[in-house]
Amino acid sequence: MTDRDAAEREAMALALRLAATPGVPLGPNPRVGCVLLDDDGEVVATGHHRGAGTPHAEADALAAAGQRARGATAIVTLEPCNHTGRTGPCARALVEAGVRRVVLAGRDPNPVAAGGVQTLRAAGIDVEEGLLGEDAARLNRAWLFGLQQGRPLVVWKFATTLDGRSAAADGSSRWISGRASRRDAHRLRAEADVMLVGTETVTVDDPLLTVRDAGDAPLDVQPLRAVMGLRDLDPHARVLNGDAETVHLRTRDPHAALSELFDLGRRQVFLEGGPTLAAAFLRAGLVDEIVAYVAPVLLGAGRLAVGDLGITGIERALRPVVTDITVLDGTEGEEPDVRITLQITTDPTSQTPQES
Repeated sequence: MTDRDAAEREAMALALRLAATPGVPLGPNPRVGCVLLDDDGEVVATGHHRGAGTPHAEADALAAAGQRARGATAIVTLEPCNHTGRTGPCARALVEAGVRRVVLAGRDPNPVAAGGVQTLRAAGIDVEEGLLGEDAARLNRAWLFGLQQGRPLVVWKFATTLDGRSAAADGSSRWISGRASRRDAHRLRAEADVMLVGTETVTVDDPLLTVRDAGDAPLDVQPLRAVMGLRDLDPHARVLNGDAETVHLRTRDPHAALSELFDLGRRQVFLEGGPTLAAAFLRAGLVDEIVAYVAPVLLGAGRLAVGDLGITGIERALRPVVTDITVLDGTEGEEPDVRITLQITTDPTSQTPQES
């Protein structure tokens, strides 16, 4: 690896960190970072996109660099846009600034914005593609999913005993999982831009649905709290306090709920509702990833972790693919839980259930 290669790789890693700045929305625009390097591989300026209507990462970096951008190498986590929306085309801005080389992680799959590479090359700018491309795709996985599927990515999280119970026979469920699992779940909450539950969960459990223990994630930037169902909410419910924005989705249809959230610019839903809501999304084929916290506990009776899926024979069983198994460190006095992450790769039954 040459010195230039090393400098550009280090700069791309920095650009990815800038793009992932806490508080930057997951949509409707991609998260993008940009770093400008001089001929010696030193950083001239940096920039990142902060959400719809704000300067794009390239424009942000060019504004910071001024005349120092001439002759620089631009390291960008996504192909510079080639269209005029709320802001001008970044590809043209790079050309006009006199940038001589552009290194990007990957092409923009959005046909409206694509074409920046051709514009740059037509202007005589050297363009290299693919540096840390997999990392860039992971950064924007919710945005990419939304672009392809036209709806938010749905991650269903639940905690269960070894025998598949989410609550005891008397209804008590605090706490099935250990403290380490709960901290980890708050970390995952902070990675989403919607917390979704049903009206039943709000009525019975009165949750806050906020991020309260997520390491370095800023607690002043909270996911949208979404409550799905037809019944009215108690005006004193904690989900209606001022800790985060809340929307009531007055529908029993998971497709309609996700459509409304998508229109609000939301791209990743963290599904934390009870067994009825989980079953509704599973039966509609609208769960993309499952995160299950399995505690070393046996109850023998109580509420199941998921409701009826309409599956009557083993041949129709839903079989998610395990992508990760992690034993979470138990705190003092607690046995460790196991976190299992799975992806849905086949469509479940097409029946549409009713949700409370």
